[in-house]
Amino acid sequence: MHSSIVRRPVVTDPGVLPPGLPPVLQRVYAARHIAAAGELEYSLDRLQTPEQLGGLKDAATLLAEAITTGQRLLIVGDFDADGATSCALCMRALHSMGAKDVHYLVPNRFEYGYGLTPEIVKVAAHQQPDLIITVDNGISSAAGVDAARAHGIKVLITDHHLPGEQLPQADAIVNPNLPGDAFPSKHLAGVGVAFYVMLALRAELRRRDWFAQQALPEPNLARLLDLVALGTVADVVPLDYNNRILVQQGLQRIRSGRCVPGIRALLETGRRSPERCIATDLGFAVGPRLNAAGRLDDMVLGIECLLADSESAARGMAAQLDGLNRERREIEADMQAQALGAIRKLHLDAKQLPTGLCLFDPDWHQGVIGILAARIKERFYRPVIAFARSANGELKGSARSVTGLHIRDALDAVAARHPGLISRFGGHAMAAGLSLDEAKFDAFASAFDAEVSRVLPADALANVIYSDGSLHGTEFSLDTARVLRDAGPWGQGFPAPLFDDRFDVMEQRVVGEKHLKMQLRPVEGAGQIDAIAFNTPLLAEDCREVHMAYRLEVNEYRGVESAQLIVEHIETG
Repeated sequence: MHSSIVRRPVVTDPGVLPPGLPPVLQRVYAARHIAAAGELEYSLDRLQTPEQLGGLKDAATLLAEAITTGQRLLIVGDFDADGATSCALCMRALHSMGAKDVHYLVPNRFEYGYGLTPEIVKVAAHQQPDLIITVDNGISSAAGVDAARAHGIKVLITDHHLPGEQLPQADAIVNPNLPGDAFPSKHLAGVGVAFYVMLALRAELRRRDWFAQQALPEPNLARLLDLVALGTVADVVPLDYNNRILVQQGLQRIRSGRCVPGIRALLETGRRSPERCIATDLGFAVGPRLNAAGRLDDMVLGIECLLADSESAARGMAAQLDGLNRERREIEADMQAQALGAIRKLHLDAKQLPTGLCLFDPDWHQGVIGILAARIKERFYRPVIAFARSANGELKGSARSVTGLHIRDALDAVAARHPGLISRFGGHAMAAGLSLDEAKFDAFASAFDAEVSRVLPADALANVIYSDGSLHGTEFSLDTARVLRDAGPWGQGFPAPLFDDRFDVMEQRVVGEKHLKMQLRPVEGAGQIDAIAFNTPLLAEDCREVHMAYRLEVNEYRGVESAQLIVEHIETG
């Protein structure tokens, strides 16, 4: 795979930024399309208002009627971190607003698959709910909604995935990506949608004077923003301005010790400090441990961890989730080795691989194929779908895309050109899921490659590493690292600052068996700085000068902080 470093263009007039910003932050923000100083203010009063989100009035009315008349509510969630946080948020919010009969159900991915399927409705019907509330799913569940209505169960769909041509006949739908919806922030995660629904419900119950009648304190829903931050970061949705507000507010709650015990326990299990928590801690320490429950076992463990009010109970469940995550990593490493081995047997280099790459092994674990697809995509930089066996002769596929290809649209095009080839599909621009008959795998792989080749420019297969330019001598400092850390939240669509420079390699050694630890000196500067490149072998002995793309971060060891470079890309020669 060819990679190249390209410096980001400055697209913002520095004059619109707040005065007094360090020059390095001026460059970083100017390259991220910050159009006004206000876009760096993350107070809650700058959130998009709920009234702009379509379907909220119907949803709030439906929920308020259910609560005030004592109906049984059943939340049907999803088996990833976004679904788990959405479920925990709704459980906590509904209880705080006086709902007495609230339960949840998460489909086991290995038995029922994704979403509100007719099969999971049959299971749900045994609990005799009056209203089903979907979180982080449902927009593609037309058959499931029909099944629920046949049982006399009302359905409220809250989702953020892209809808298909046919919308379910639910009693209410809240999804910012519905056609014609006026909500400006289209990138809400499922947990963000759920948060807005709970805001609308509180307003409706307030209008009905419910809290006064029941002698209930009106809940402060900002207390749930730690869950919103976790689900938003873990689902890797773009951090537009609205999402940055939600994430920053949640991070502030976590740092001040006002988060649910489960998040604190998961951070500590991942050896991250709650008091200094940043978005990447949620994405790389908490999210994977939470996701491990849904990938290998049952997301109920993850949800119960987030619902725990006892610190000791949360720690016990976090330890179980950590064990599942270690098991997940072992399975993933084995699957990745198998996939790379299969590719090597083809005796092809990256340029000869299919543009749209489909991989399948009958022994692969269904819960880990999404991570596998992501790893192979990173290795060969092309759209990848990894498949595992499901039930009844079906394969489940998890797709990951690259910039320039909307993966759900590509699947839609394949389905339109080859009717009957795909059983079900859904997703986003960069990730999607699908099902098909095992006997149709070869035909699908060919059709997918043809569609990707048709719409994806050849130069899109080059991995472009976007840099914010050079750091200057005095900027290689702990103070700069702290400034950059605190200037986020950074994440998808609002990437953490990445710089590039030439360095003299003063020392190098391998640590942790596979990571390259270095002492570097900037060619155009003075002094030395520590650097680490993960999963990178030693450089050649005669390699003295390198060009590197890197992040400047705060490294903490035994309570002492220092500046350290996290190297993302190395060019020698």
